[in-house]
Amino acid sequence: MLSQFRGRSTDSKPLSIGVLGVGNIGMVHLKSALAMPGVEVLAAADAVPENRDRAEQAGVERTYDDYAALLATEEIDAAIVALPPFLHAEAVERAAEYGIDVFVEKPLARSTEEADRMLETAQRAGIAVGVDHTLRYQPDMVGVKSAYEEGGVGHVPYASIIRLNDGPLGRPPADAAPPSWPLDPNAVGGGSLLELGVHCFDVLEWLFGELEVRDATMGRTLEIPVEDAATVLLRAPETETTITLHCGSYQWEELPEVNTRLRLEGITGTITNRDHLPEHFYADAARAALENVASRVGGERTVFGPTFYLRAHYDALADFCEAIRANEEPPVNGLDGRRSLALAEAAYDLAAETAATEIEAPEVRP
Repeated sequence: MLSQFRGRSTDSKPLSIGVLGVGNIGMVHLKSALAMPGVEVLAAADAVPENRDRAEQAGVERTYDDYAALLATEEIDAAIVALPPFLHAEAVERAAEYGIDVFVEKPLARSTEEADRMLETAQRAGIAVGVDHTLRYQPDMVGVKSAYEEGGVGHVPYASIIRLNDGPLGRPPADAAPPSWPLDPNAVGGGSLLELGVHCFDVLEWLFGELEVRDATMGRTLEIPVEDAATVLLRAPETETTITLHCGSYQWEELPEVNTRLRLEGITGTITNRDHLPEHFYADAARAALENVASRVGGERTVFGPTFYLRAHYDALADFCEAIRANEEPPVNGLDGRRSLALAEAAYDLAAETAATEIEAPEVRP
């Protein structure tokens, strides 16, 4: 299939990358790219001096306090956009001006309207857009998909997925004020449903095909401006599967060992992601971390541990890099990111309708 993208070099020259935003997830992407064969990280940008210092300590030679300056100055093939969501559209538009492909942290945008503008700009410029939806790269999710497609449990009329994370204030006791933007609806577009739920929407469509939202409710366990809990009822018409999704950002002292639980109820059996986890989850992670320390001392470049979650980010970025080298559509592209946003918007709309039509029971007097 012919690609819409501009011509790219197919020689053995490393793929040159710039990282826009090197906070928590940006550092994950940065370290992944540094460990990746055939990839060269030329520069990183972040408005926070401490983040730039961390990038330099990780091995990046040049850092900028403004991502626009990086895009205008550096000769790069692709940019990793790990900025807060309210900057995604502007960063993609700037990258498009220079013909730079983009790998965007989820959610792709704050709304489908914003995503549409981004994708139209990218199409006009002939640049590729990839999205970091990593659940489909985790080995437990890959195991579920393989078992499901083998047909051992037959038709799956019902499935459920739960994804949890630390609350927006961090694990208690909070020792510092959190950044303001994750709690600003205008900056992020929503709460837990956009932070966690979009991952679930993506992996469910990967399993069952396109989804329809049937019902939804949003909740707040804390007095904050965005939801920190959401429950959504979905239907997959292609497979005739009904699905419940719950995501929550709770004030865990310690998260559950695995923060995503997926269960498929087949007519002849059940498949869960727990069936496909490493046998010794923490032991494997600890061993990976020690191996990575040893490799750094020895001057080797490898994926950093614990690898269960971080390897998924590495593999997603590696797939994106491989696709743009081959002048092909990224395997998780901008339209995938937009579909997850559309499902989230449908859930928000249904939850708002339900809340607006709730009527308090009249007081009954004797």
